[in-house]
Amino acid sequence: MDRLLVLRLRSSGIPAEALLNGIALARTPRGGGDVCVPVHEFVVAGANRLELVVDPPPPMAGAPGPAPTIGDGAARADAALLLPRVGHLAADTTARMLGQVAWASPEGELVRPPVVLHEELDIPVRFPRWRWLDAPKVTDIDSLRASAAIYLQDMAIALARGDPEHMIVTARLRFEELALAYQRPPADDLARWRARVQLLHAQKALRPELPTPESLHLRLCADGRLLECLLADGLPALRCARPDGSQVFWPMRLAAVERRFYPLR
Repeated sequence: MDRLLVLRLRSSGIPAEALLNGIALARTPRGGGDVCVPVHEFVVAGANRLELVVDPPPPMAGAPGPAPTIGDGAARADAALLLPRVGHLAADTTARMLGQVAWASPEGELVRPPVVLHEELDIPVRFPRWRWLDAPKVTDIDSLRASAAIYLQDMAIALARGDPEHMIVTARLRFEELALAYQRPPADDLARWRARVQLLHAQKALRPELPTPESLHLRLCADGRLLECLLADGLPALRCARPDGSQVFWPMRLAAVERRFYPLR
C-alpha cells in the first residue's frame, strides 16, 4: 500500500466535528485546531457521506447544546478526504483531494448551531463490505447501558492484569477488518497489540477506569448500527491514566446483536 486515505479536519475560532458515513472521527476544541486521522476502515464501496458539523452539541444525549451567535466573519472550518502517499504529509499540495466540505462564518448574521454540511463522495478505493454495515439498528439504548457497562468492565479488568488475549478474542472481527483495511498481516497487528499491552503493564500504566451504568454514555453512530462508548467528557469510556498523568484511550464502537456486544470499530 503506497497511499493512505485520511480525513483532515481544520477549524479556527470555533469547534467542529467531522463524520464519515455517520461515524464521528475527528473533533476540534472551542478555539479550533487541526486533526488528521486514517480512515480506510470507515470507507465503503460506492457513495460515502462526508459531514462537517460546526459548533457541534456535546456527544452525550440530553446535554445542552451551544447557543446561537452572531457571525464574526473570521471563524471557519473544513473537512477533507485526502489521499497522500505513505510517508508524506496530508497537505493540499502533496495529496490528492477526494472531497471537501467547508464553512465560513457569515459576518453580522445569525448562526444557529449546530451547522451541518455534507457531501456525497464516490471514493475510487474498493474495500470489502464491512460487518458494521449489516449490524442491526439499535432501538432502545437505555436497555443496553447496564450490560454494556459490564462488558467494558470485563475489558478493563483484563487490561489491568496485563492480559492482551481477552481483547483479541472479544474484538477478533475488529482486528481482522483493520488488518484487511490497511493490507497488513493479521498476525503482525496482534503481535503489536500484545507488545503494547505488555509495555503499558510494565510501566504501571494499566489502571483503567471502570465504567458504570451511571457514568457510561452510549452514542448512536453509523446510522444507528453502532454504539460509541463515552464518559461525561465525551472521550472514550475505556481509558487508563499513565503515571505521568497522561491518558491512554481505546475507542469502542459496539454492535449489539441479541444483547451480545461486538466491537467492530
